[in-house]
Amino acid sequence: MEEFHRIRRLPPYVFEQVNRAKAAARNAGADIIDLGMGNPDLPAPAHVVEKLKETVGKTRTDRYSASKGIAGLRRAQANYYGRRFSVKLNPDTQVVATLGSKEGFANMAQAITAPGDVVLVPNPSYPIHAFGFLMAGGVIRSVPCAPGPELFHALERACMHSIPKPTALVVCYPSNPTAEVADLDFYKDVVAFAKKHDLIVLSDLAYAEVYFDDNPPPSILQVPGAFDVAVEFTSMSKTFSMPGWRMGFAVGNERLIAALARVKSYLDYGAFTPVQVAATAALNGPEDCIREMRETYKRRRDVLVESFGRAGWEIPPPRASMFAWCPIPKPFDTLGSIEFATMLVEKAEVAVAPGVGFGEHGDGFVRIALVENEQRIRQAARNLRRFLETGPEKLHNVVPLAQSR
Repeated sequence: MEEFHRIRRLPPYVFEQVNRAKAAARNAGADIIDLGMGNPDLPAPAHVVEKLKETVGKTRTDRYSASKGIAGLRRAQANYYGRRFSVKLNPDTQVVATLGSKEGFANMAQAITAPGDVVLVPNPSYPIHAFGFLMAGGVIRSVPCAPGPELFHALERACMHSIPKPTALVVCYPSNPTAEVADLDFYKDVVAFAKKHDLIVLSDLAYAEVYFDDNPPPSILQVPGAFDVAVEFTSMSKTFSMPGWRMGFAVGNERLIAALARVKSYLDYGAFTPVQVAATAALNGPEDCIREMRETYKRRRDVLVESFGRAGWEIPPPRASMFAWCPIPKPFDTLGSIEFATMLVEKAEVAVAPGVGFGEHGDGFVRIALVENEQRIRQAARNLRRFLETGPEKLHNVVPLAQSR
């Protein structure tokens, strides 16, 4: 039976081989240290959980909610942007609450994409940045991930040679998966470029509060004129350790926000009202929990870089996000990222995400998520040391090292 049209547009799930290896190892009794999925292990703040409990079961809270978010939640997000970025938002026309930033991004792609539209997406990048548009019928043109001159050269070439001309550009800083960061001057250049070439800019700022060098990541909406072209997506998942609550936001250009709100109005009735009330309490409440989250990830980052370095794998320390983007170490760098990640599960009992899952230009890397405590990270380093010391003789038999050079 022929595959459905949209399913044909999606590639095979590239993490499946590593997931099978994890399942097989666990079934055999192995203690796998899973640093693969960016799934925060920290608890949601106590005052947020209490607000959820307080709201559940109250009159009317079990009924359908507001697709674009209850008014108090949208006001809380607008106030957050005012405090954090000195950006003024109209909560009625420039803010939509989404079921996580991933859902918001995918539905924005549905709202603005015509069949065959060309969209400029970093490679490597978080998968929904490309696949949201692919499912909507768009065409992806890859551009470099790093926020530098090479990116703008590639954007110029794309606008000059793509037929039809590109309609949108995706940016994501701090980046998932590479942990690259961008400054306000970069966003000024992006806004100027977008206006010159009549582009929509979709900015993914999910890791706005996960930074380590006392240099908070900016918002593209801080740039004068950005509201003419840009929408930005944020999330409660990382900032407040609420990934399973599925709460995020899109803010910015009124026309784009209205388009997203209209699409969502046909697809959902919004998150469960008590979740929205609790999310409001998170945004309006004390920020000690955010600082504690940031300090926890920084300690884990430092332990990862130090212990893996002593084990023989030098890892560039990320300046932001909850990920490290790690070149495959020698003598394994001739293997693909899927084979190397599979080998780590089988031989070192450590799981990481293969870089090719984020785009073809990620294949020489793996992504390590800071989702285990410091003790477990040190245990992973000990496992890794044993593997690196004996690994060349124990290479996965699918791709022998001698044949892969």
